[in-house]
Amino acid sequence: MSIDWNWGIFLQEAPFGNTTYLGWLWSGFQVTIAVSVCAWVIALCVGSLFGILRTVPGRLLSSLGACYVELFRNVPLIVQFFIWYLVVPELLPENIGMWFKSEIDPNIQFFTCSVLCLGLFTAARVCEQVRAAIQSLPSGQKNAGLAMGLTLPQTYRYVLLPNAYRVIVPPMTSEMLNLVKNSAIASTIGLVDMAAQAGKLLDYSAHAYESFTAITLAYIAINAVIMLLMGLVERKVRLPGTGGK
Repeated sequence: MSIDWNWGIFLQEAPFGNTTYLGWLWSGFQVTIAVSVCAWVIALCVGSLFGILRTVPGRLLSSLGACYVELFRNVPLIVQFFIWYLVVPELLPENIGMWFKSEIDPNIQFFTCSVLCLGLFTAARVCEQVRAAIQSLPSGQKNAGLAMGLTLPQTYRYVLLPNAYRVIVPPMTSEMLNLVKNSAIASTIGLVDMAAQAGKLLDYSAHAYESFTAITLAYIAINAVIMLLMGLVERKVRLPGTGGK
């Protein structure tokens, strides 16, 4: 099978938007980066909170964290996207729901729903990483912190969490990579990210190989940068005696 490649298609003027097809892909690239970064901030903060709750004394808080994890990990991500976009606005107070649906720019709606969905979905996975890291630390660290007069929150802040985050840099890297890849699903609710822009390019130019090869390389480039940066972080913060050079 012979493929008639035409990479010059990216420099041709797009039918609308006063830009080229490459400009379309660049716009989608920026949206993908923005969604991924914002969602990761939510995932790290919320996941850390629930990961801590799963390790504190008291069954109620631990059960709350477990319920969060089971809820978000056992519902398919694409279903969660549609729930956030179609269902959640209907559950809000009527005036807020109408304001969100009718007065906010649709692109902002897509972006907001995508960030919340991706962030909270990934937070359930981050939660388990944080929980496992805290529980993997020697119990003497927690006991020593309490014996020194630190409160339980202070023990987590100054003793347990700094060491736990060092332990989970590699699995956190995997979660970041997954988040970037999962962001492509946001195109199903209307977010104009790289995947959506590649679909538009195919619709208007009929160059499927070039458009999807381009975004494949773009996703690889994004994840390569993430792996490089996180590799540097891992070497910088690695705990002595945990392996590696």
